[in-house]
Amino acid sequence: MTISLIHDPQQKQAVVRNILEALPDWFAVEESREQYIAESVERICIGAEEDGRTVGFLCLKETGDATLEISVMGVLKEFHRKGVGRKMFQLAKEIAKEKGYLFLQVKTVQMGMYDDYDDTNRFYLSLGFREFEVFPLYWDEANPCQIYVMSVN
Repeated sequence: MTISLIHDPQQKQAVVRNILEALPDWFAVEESREQYIAESVERICIGAEEDGRTVGFLCLKETGDATLEISVMGVLKEFHRKGVGRKMFQLAKEIAKEKGYLFLQVKTVQMGMYDDYDDTNRFYLSLGFREFEVFPLYWDEANPCQIYVMSVN
């Protein structure tokens, strides 16, 4: 497994598109998916490769002078629970430290709404994220937004 930064803007978009389109349980809304793809060009993007095949990615965006956010992350379903997300996150945390950020944050659907997102929540908690706040109407009533944060130090 190789974890590395993706620098080329076209490669970022291709990787994000391929992974997100393969994950309809999480990224079924075309408008949101296309927005993630378009925004990837401006983001710090990390990719995971196995035998020359990209199997996951993670994008970071600055949300404040002290905070980076995992803006979008995806791992092909057949590679879930194999350490891919954790390895990409470790590089993301190192990048945050190197660039002088103090915090990482991530937004997801609140625990208890959907089984797939409950797995996502448990993943972020296992990385050391802690609940910060829930915004019930940030996205919509059916998808209350859970924000998790962590110190990078």
